[in-house]
Amino acid sequence: MSAALPPRVLYVTDLAYEARGRRYCDEDILFSSRLRREFTVATCHPADAARLMGEFDAVVVRNSGPVIHYRKAYDDFRDRAIAQGVRVYNPLTGRGDMAGKQYLVDLSAAGLPVIPTVDRADDLDRLPDADEYVVKPKDGADSIGMRCVPRARLGELAGPGGSLAGFGDVLIQPRIPFSYEVSFYFVDHDFQYALHAPDPDRRWELVPYEARAVDLDFARKFIDWNTLDHGIQRVDACRAPDGELLLVELEDLNPFLSLELLDETTRDAFIARTVVSLRALLT
Repeated sequence: MSAALPPRVLYVTDLAYEARGRRYCDEDILFSSRLRREFTVATCHPADAARLMGEFDAVVVRNSGPVIHYRKAYDDFRDRAIAQGVRVYNPLTGRGDMAGKQYLVDLSAAGLPVIPTVDRADDLDRLPDADEYVVKPKDGADSIGMRCVPRARLGELAGPGGSLAGFGDVLIQPRIPFSYEVSFYFVDHDFQYALHAPDPDRRWELVPYEARAVDLDFARKFIDWNTLDHGIQRVDACRAPDGELLLVELEDLNPFLSLELLDETTRDAFIARTVVSLRALLT
């Protein structure tokens, strides 16, 4: 009797995307090669995923770049994957960045520890005073389309019917003078490691961060809120002037993992835990 063939995985990545401060290709070459020890793996560009996914047991979406660059192809992939019951990792039920940035508005209104965020001119008075305010597209990523508006011009954003004049579908946040950014990485609901950027002006110059219990309690609020049973998530936060952590982003579509910055033991443990998670999705 022949041995069972390993599951077939379509690994979605844009190896040519030039991300600021990161090399997508290096991380995905490493990660996909390690997954190949357990699965039959083929890589493809995100624009080709919908056409190819029917030949595989699962689709793993990794460093596929900002969806805004291939919106039509992504929407086609998402619609067809849901209709055909394709197993996608991360599952397409995420409520974080996978669904746009509306969640920041909703979580802020609910009083969770998030950078104060609104998306209507009528709600600008909910924001604390700041020298500048950040205006960013709800479907943006990688700082694409982000603008800073001085406090003196904040009133100019108001348009008819409570809209934001001339800015489109965006959200607004105060520009907070935070001490540093820190990211917490999870597989399923299990914490794996944390990295932080000591210099606020150098987001991707990261070093290991020793997460305290209070830090993990903060991060798990958002992991639990997202209710993803399987998948890799990155909780990005900033240390506010009062010392508290505030959510910057809940990345649940294609979070960059900075695997090259990890020690071998941590990297191996993370990949091994991901294999367990992916196998659980497949079964």
